[in-house]
Amino acid sequence: MISYELTLSTSIIIIIILAGTLNYTSLIESQQAIWFIVPLLHVSIIFFISILAETSRTPFDLQEAESELVAGFFVEHSSVPFVFFFLSEYSSIVLFSCVTSILFLGGYSFPELFVNDTIINLQSIILGVKTCLICFLFVWVRATFPRLRYDQLITLC
Repeated sequence: MISYELTLSTSIIIIIILAGTLNYTSLIESQQAIWFIVPLLHVSIIFFISILAETSRTPFDLQEAESELVAGFFVEHSSVPFVFFFLSEYSSIVLFSCVTSILFLGGYSFPELFVNDTIINLQSIILGVKTCLICFLFVWVRATFPRLRYDQLITLC
């Protein structure tokens, strides 16, 4: 797991150095001319693979593959604890999707197509749409890629 966190933090540090700030609002404002996903496409792909691994999604869900007949480490849990595990898993996916949209897709900013008063009202909707697009990528990767074996994971890392 340390290897995922190293690539994740390195990707974030590259964005921070490029923007020159740690503030989310300043990060978004520094992407007014061009979103960071355009010049840093390879960094955003590495970041996305790292957040897939951090959230234990399908190519990297090895703890869930320990017992294929049942849900792996969820065997001891029923009803409410099981729901809390799933809520925490999916809330981390939404959190990482929101952070990805802020770091690489300009957050709530959008090209100036509207009058300034109208765009202020649409900021939360724009951020929500970008977050939903990243969540869709999570679902798409889960439906597309098979689970990795441990030797394949070590080779990837």
